[in-house]
Amino acid sequence: MIISRTPLRISFMGGGSDLSAYYQHEPGFVLTTAIDKYIYITVNGRFDHGIRASYSSTEIVERLGELKHELIRESMRLTGVTDKIELTSISDVPSAGTGMGSSSSYTVGLLNALHAFSGFQASAATLAQEACAIEIDICRKPIGKQDQYVAAYGGIQCVRFNPDGTVFVDPVICRPETKLELERRLLLLYTGLTRSANPILAQQRDNTAHSAGTRATLRAMTTLAETMRASLCANDIDGFGEMLHEGWHLKKTLAPGITSPSIDEWYERARTRGAVGGKLLGAGGGGFLLVYAKPEHHAAIIAGLPELLAVPFRFEPQGSKIIYVGN
Repeated sequence: MIISRTPLRISFMGGGSDLSAYYQHEPGFVLTTAIDKYIYITVNGRFDHGIRASYSSTEIVERLGELKHELIRESMRLTGVTDKIELTSISDVPSAGTGMGSSSSYTVGLLNALHAFSGFQASAATLAQEACAIEIDICRKPIGKQDQYVAAYGGIQCVRFNPDGTVFVDPVICRPETKLELERRLLLLYTGLTRSANPILAQQRDNTAHSAGTRATLRAMTTLAETMRASLCANDIDGFGEMLHEGWHLKKTLAPGITSPSIDEWYERARTRGAVGGKLLGAGGGGFLLVYAKPEHHAAIIAGLPELLAVPFRFEPQGSKIIYVGN
């Protein structure tokens, strides 16, 4: 039996520049972090030649091609594990439509577990590249590359997406006290709204490909991401909230459906109670609202948003890892 543990993520700035429609023209840049909310994948051998895959549904099939779950099917095909196997998964938070990159974390963790089951220890670069190939090239999902890389590498990362398709991953270098203080100032609030990100991302991809204005907005967001990185490296987070606020206003212009009247109202209510800035995680439309405020304002913000659920979290320094190997 093999069990992998793969972190979910919070993207601070630059999301959207990891779409090929943007980085084929000019480099994309994202500032992002893994957090201590995980997806666990269990892979175990079966006594017969069938395949049992348990996720939100359960499939029991005789042949790989019969699997309906395309991420499982294509991950098994890529790793050469084609039968006599049972797969299960557990997530610490709702596993779909929450803006934390759960689909990519699932794929990275699944690949890690399948490789380990085959006796191969895959590197973070291999896991990220293979997950991108499965999700984007094979399954044709209209998504970017940032989620796969932060799930594989962990930590607070600067991820650069180059026009030639290469990806550079560099950790943010700052004092441990700076990271702890940033953690203390961030609030993660679950809206209870879930949605498929694909329609929003498909619209954003098309806008990016055909609109110089959309690319200019993404360029401004990558510049903000660079500025955020520089501030963290200088151990100065006082302007972090203002940059989140500016980035959120830019992000809302990228495609319809990123925000809604309810989301805007929650965000403004948080601002009146001490929040400096924030953003909706992921493509938009629902999921988690990230808020930046000094800790003395957190109680007032939570009390003023009784519809939302505050979820404690910490930054996670490690990416996908194998946490159990048994007979």
